[in-house]
Amino acid sequence: MADKADSASHRSQSTVSSASRSSGSSVSTTAFGSGSTPSSAYTKVSPAPSPRISTTFASAENDHERVSPARLDKGKSPLPEIQLDLDIDLDLDLGVLQRPSVLIDDIIATGVLYEPSISPSQSPSTPAPRYPGWVSEVVAPLSEFIDETVDPRALYGDLREVGEGDSGSVYAARVLAPAKGKAKGSEEADANATYVAIKNVPLLPSGSPKLLDLRRELRLMRDVRHPNVLTMDEVLVDIVEDALWMKMELMERSLADILILVEGGIVVHEKPIAQFASDVLHALSYLQRLGIAHRDLRSDNLLVNSAGVVKLADFSNAVRVSPEEPLCTDAVGVIYFQAPEMRRCPYNALKVDVWSLGATVWELAQTEPPFSDITDASQAADRWPPLNQPEIYSRSFHDFLHLCSRPSLSRPDPDELLKTPFIRSASGRPAIVKLLAECRSIEERTFRRQSVGSNGTISMS
Repeated sequence: MADKADSASHRSQSTVSSASRSSGSSVSTTAFGSGSTPSSAYTKVSPAPSPRISTTFASAENDHERVSPARLDKGKSPLPEIQLDLDIDLDLDLGVLQRPSVLIDDIIATGVLYEPSISPSQSPSTPAPRYPGWVSEVVAPLSEFIDETVDPRALYGDLREVGEGDSGSVYAARVLAPAKGKAKGSEEADANATYVAIKNVPLLPSGSPKLLDLRRELRLMRDVRHPNVLTMDEVLVDIVEDALWMKMELMERSLADILILVEGGIVVHEKPIAQFASDVLHALSYLQRLGIAHRDLRSDNLLVNSAGVVKLADFSNAVRVSPEEPLCTDAVGVIYFQAPEMRRCPYNALKVDVWSLGATVWELAQTEPPFSDITDASQAADRWPPLNQPEIYSRSFHDFLHLCSRPSLSRPDPDELLKTPFIRSASGRPAIVKLLAECRSIEERTFRRQSVGSNGTISMS
């Protein structure tokens, strides 16, 4: 996701510690289930050396509401936030997992209802927005992507915060009216969507170099349209509070978020893993035809929507190269998922994503990233360690991992991998939707085992 570009400064290309999602300094708690009890969903914490992660819940002073993308999809009203007593031990600690977690954008859920200082005018005679001088200068690098005649508050309302990052907050927003003059298919998608995701980035008179990075990403992805690729399809300026509104599809959770629930009983079987991989390979096949290499493919950047469709997000490290000159010399991404040739440089950028997909498939089977126990990047091997239970996976599964881990020169491209027996055995979309429902069910059951005191604090019964 483009808003995850903020995390680039947190990433280390040479050390493992900066790649571990394990300090517990931030958390995203998103999914309320279909029942009446809020449930803790994907935990995302900022980099630190420890391979474990821990949960930091909303502060006791925060009495705002928390909203869930999963719940919004079902059209249900948000529930009040319930505060947790951090001195208790839960039966299931949704924030502790025996795997390092690698964060894209230090997201924490705060559950804040976004209440603008004024409401969008309903009058058709409202003049087109005119930016103050300094705002106009700050957003100038993005002028080719912004329609100054559009008031974002006329298009999206009822903003409820679902996450917070370094550069701003992420909101679930109700679609009031589809934007006009957008890319083909995007306007129709807005018309069919009840909610979308809005990244709100406050603008400062001093400006920000991140806007230049955002411009590079927007230019790279300008004409990218694929069912398995998540992109920003709208950038607007809010002149009421001097902020950028960047709109994209509201996704339910990442594959890393699903793995966090393994301790609660979630089991990700081989055929759903094949479906995840199939979606990613379709995205990579499309991107490679455009000469685009993602270079940061991992479970955190693979988001799934309520229909069970996986989409590749966060193109902050992506590059466009030509088949004739595909070499790059900058090592980016996270060491656990980084193709070995990236550590040596130069490398063929169009080959590294397949290796990263293999590492992600390995992680989905093992529930932790490969090489999670290393203390230095030099200790990472060219092939992944053996699985703890190799016998429970088919021969085609192991063959797929072997193909993805081949040396760059002999590594298959996405189109070849789409024809493998493992991918052809994919479960189909209904199994993914069922898995998402199981995630929500586990989250609900966890909190139903807790009694809510009259003072609003959860304690174990």
